[in-house]
Amino acid sequence: MGFDLADYVGRVQPVAVDDLDYEAFRDQPLDQGALRCLRYMHDVENHTVCYLRDLLVTRAHRDPEITTFLTLWNFEEFWHGEAIARVLRAHGEVAGMDRVAPMRRSLGRKDRAEPLLMWLASAVAPDFVAVHMTWGAINEWSTQAGYARLGAKAKHPVLSELLRRIMRQEGRHIDFYSSQATRRLATSRAAQRLTRFALNKLWTPVGAGVMPDREVRFLIRYLFADEGRPAAQRIDRRIDRLPGLNGLGLVDRALRTYDAA
Repeated sequence: MGFDLADYVGRVQPVAVDDLDYEAFRDQPLDQGALRCLRYMHDVENHTVCYLRDLLVTRAHRDPEITTFLTLWNFEEFWHGEAIARVLRAHGEVAGMDRVAPMRRSLGRKDRAEPLLMWLASAVAPDFVAVHMTWGAINEWSTQAGYARLGAKAKHPVLSELLRRIMRQEGRHIDFYSSQATRRLATSRAAQRLTRFALNKLWTPVGAGVMPDREVRFLIRYLFADEGRPAAQRIDRRIDRLPGLNGLGLVDRALRTYDAA
C-alpha cells in the first residue's frame, strides 16, 4: 500500500508537549551523556530547513506530492527541535534560536555551496530524486532508532514519553520516504545504480555534515555501541529490502568507523 498523503496532511500538527512535566527535569536531571545527545538532536532537527533548501533546487521541486510532504515534514521537524529545546532549557542550557544561529554561522563555505552542488547533481542525473528519497528513508530510520536508544538509556519517564511522541511522527516521515524510494528504485535500474553508488561513496550518519566529528563519534558510541548494535543492524536490513540496495552495510560500516576512531 502506498503512502496516503491526504491522510498525512490531515494529521500534521506540532508534537504535543503541553501536558508534559518539564519541571521533572529539575528534580531528576539527565546525565551528561544524554544531554550531549540531545544537543546534537536539537541542532540537527533545527537544520531541517537547510536540508529542505538544498532539496528544492533539485528536480524534486517539480513534483507536487513531494513538495507538499516536504512542507509539512519541515513543519513537524521544527517542532521536534522546539520540544527538545525545552528539555535543554530545563537543564539551564541555551537552546532554540540562540543556539541555532551561531551554529549555522559556523558552517562556512561548505554550507553556502551545498545548494549549487545539489543543483548540479540533479541537472546531470535524471534519477537524482530517487537518491534523495532513499537517503531520506535511511536518515529517518536512523533518527527514529537514535530516539529509541536514547529513551532506553536515559530511563527518564518524561523524556521517554516525549521521544515516543516524536518517534510516532517520524514514523509517518519514514512511510513517505521509504514508499517513494521503493517505487522509484523498483521502476529504474539506472536509479538503483546511481543510488547505490551515491550511498556507498557519500552517505554519512545523520548530522555528520553539520556537527563536529567528535560529536558524531560520541553519539554513535553512546547510542549504538555494544547493546545498541542490534538497532544499527536493523537499519541495514531495511536498506537491504530496497530494490537494488542489498548488501551495502552502510550503518554497520559507519559504526565500525566511528567506534574505532
